[in-house]
Amino acid sequence: MRLARFTTGDGYRIVASHGGVWVPLSGIAEYEAPTRLTDLVGEDRRTELAARIGSLAAADLTDVRLDNAAAIVGDGDDVWGAGLNYRGHCDDLEAEQPASGPGSYLRPSSCLIGNGQDIELPSQSKRVTAEAELGLVIGTECKNVRRDAWRSVVAGVTAVLDMTAEDVVRENPRYIPWAKGFDTFCSVGPQLVTMDEFEEPGLESVRVSTVRNGETIASARVSDMRYDLGYLIEYFTAGRTLAPGTVICTGTPGAAVISPGDSIRAVVEGVGTLAHMVR
Repeated sequence: MRLARFTTGDGYRIVASHGGVWVPLSGIAEYEAPTRLTDLVGEDRRTELAARIGSLAAADLTDVRLDNAAAIVGDGDDVWGAGLNYRGHCDDLEAEQPASGPGSYLRPSSCLIGNGQDIELPSQSKRVTAEAELGLVIGTECKNVRRDAWRSVVAGVTAVLDMTAEDVVRENPRYIPWAKGFDTFCSVGPQLVTMDEFEEPGLESVRVSTVRNGETIASARVSDMRYDLGYLIEYFTAGRTLAPGTVICTGTPGAAVISPGDSIRAVVEGVGTLAHMVR
């Protein structure tokens, strides 16, 4: 199943697809009210919704365009990130890959933008990079999850475009949260794809690509991560409780330096594409 949401004059509308048919949740009894995907990602709720959608094939929506979808992350949902998880990104920063675990950060939801919205470069940085990533969306409240049980707490996956004030990080690696927290510095979407669409270990073959002005700057498969998806879930839930809707950004195969006028895309094969202009 796939879920997306769109901004309206008084909030959001959510649409869902199962078997290629998009339907608005506003037309499904008991599902009219949610404005947050976090209200729908629990396993029982998700299974029931998929069954309901399957019985509404006649409600096909032909006007669903994900190029203007809102971020799948709701207000107040946490966005965690794993840094330097691919060898290529370590080369970008001329840094060694961490040996005891990935770099990590927690970013504010105020930096989120919807698909297609402009990225605004801040005056506080002279070198901003954009990085495509796969995002894991937590589906149930969880803590201390074992590595081999990671799929049991993940509702689905999404694409992420993550911006960094790279010159700030080069000056001092301790500034990572500050360097990633500027307005418009994170895009998450354009849809949530539930885990049942990926047979284990199907996600390992998914390719993640950072594309600037039509040129692929960096590309790699999920299997090229040093710290795999199970490790990341174990790592980020160790000793702390993650709420449904939390997104874990799993690292980038490589970054693209962006300037005003550039177009930048995060392409996650089989999951979605985020596309933005820079100004």
